[in-house]
Parts: sequence; C-alpha cells; structure tokens
Amino acid sequence: MNTFEHHHANIRIALVEDTADIRNSLNVLIGGTLGFECVAACSSGEEALGAVFALQPDIVLMDIELPGMTGIECMRRLRADGFRGQFMMLTIFMDDTNIFNALKAGANAYILKNTPPAKLIEALTELHAGGAPMTSQIARRVLETFQTITPTPPSALALVPPSAEPLTSREEEILQMLSEGLRYKAIAEKLYVSPATVRTHIHNIYSKMHVTSRAEAMAKMRG
Repeated sequence: MNTFEHHHANIRIALVEDTADIRNSLNVLIGGTLGFECVAACSSGEEALGAVFALQPDIVLMDIELPGMTGIECMRRLRADGFRGQFMMLTIFMDDTNIFNALKAGANAYILKNTPPAKLIEALTELHAGGAPMTSQIARRVLETFQTITPTPPSALALVPPSAEPLTSREEEILQMLSEGLRYKAIAEKLYVSPATVRTHIHNIYSKMHVTSRAEAMAKMRG
C-alpha cells in the first residue's frame, strides 16, 4: 500500500512570487495539473520562510526579485535551516549574474517567467526526476569560477576559496561542451555515456558549487 501511495503521490510545489497575477496563474496551473499540488502561494520571502519550512514541499518555485528579502536570500536562509527540497528560480531576464548567484546559493534550476505553461510543468517534472538544466552562458561562468582554484596562493579576487573541491576532468569536459551549446544527448553521444550519466555529472557540479558557496560564506564570517 505504501509503495503504491509513494509512486502516485503528487509533486508538492510552493510558490514565492510577489506579482498577484503571476502568482494566481501559477497556482491555478500547478493545482490543475495531474500529479501536482500547490501547497503554498507566498507573496514575499519573509512569508515563505515560515510556510516552506512548515510544509516541506518537494520544490520551491522562487522569484529572484522580491520586495524586501530577495529570493536568493530567502533560499540561503531555508538551506541554512536545513530545508532539503529543491529550488527552481523564476526570473524575468536571462541575467547571468543573478542566476549564477542563485545557483551558488543552493538553487537546482532556473526558468524564465515567460516560459509556456506546458514547458514549465515539463521543467518541474524533469527537476523532480533528477534533472539539472544549465544554459551555455551559465556553464561558462561555472567553468571560469572553478578555474580560479589553483595550487598557487589565491589572489584576493579569487571567487572560490582554495578549500573548495575542484572539478574532475570529466566535469570540466562536460561544462566545456555545455558552454559551446551542446545538449545532454549530444554530449552523451560524444562521450559514449548515457544522458543519465551526463545528468549525474551536472548534479555533482551543482553540489560542488553549493559547497563552495558555503565555504565562501564561512570564510567571510571568520574574516
């Protein structure tokens, strides 16, 4: 019985979006899609802190630009409190810096606000199933960041603390291909591995970014 229930449980989503029209549309879309449930629709990061932690959704669909606390700060706090769900950031523009900062702070994915409803549901399904999208621009930023880890003493401007775990040569190879615009399937074919293996490598890259970001924050606190 429990196994059956587990396989047929809805994907539980919490929304954090300050624009009422967008929040209501997303609420209706998610609530009306088979296999999904909208457990909270918050209008601010402050409201989300309590709701997300109390409800423990599978995925938080989080606007980056919020009044008061930003979506990135809200996510940082939830992560620090031990929330283990996934975050998909909602953004108006494909703004490399904002998205990159969100990924470093603990996000698992990002999507544009003008994404068609069917594509949004597809992205949420993919994220819940273990996917981890990354555009070519972001892949380039990640590569550049990790390339600041060198055996020599780091400069004051180095983005990543020397204690951070460097990328493996395979992870670098995959990021390089992503930055050139190749899709998972093409990368998998070039490397003679399955798309699932590529996805696992990208997951590991995200994890290293999150660890790096936490190490960076701790170093600042100690400084």
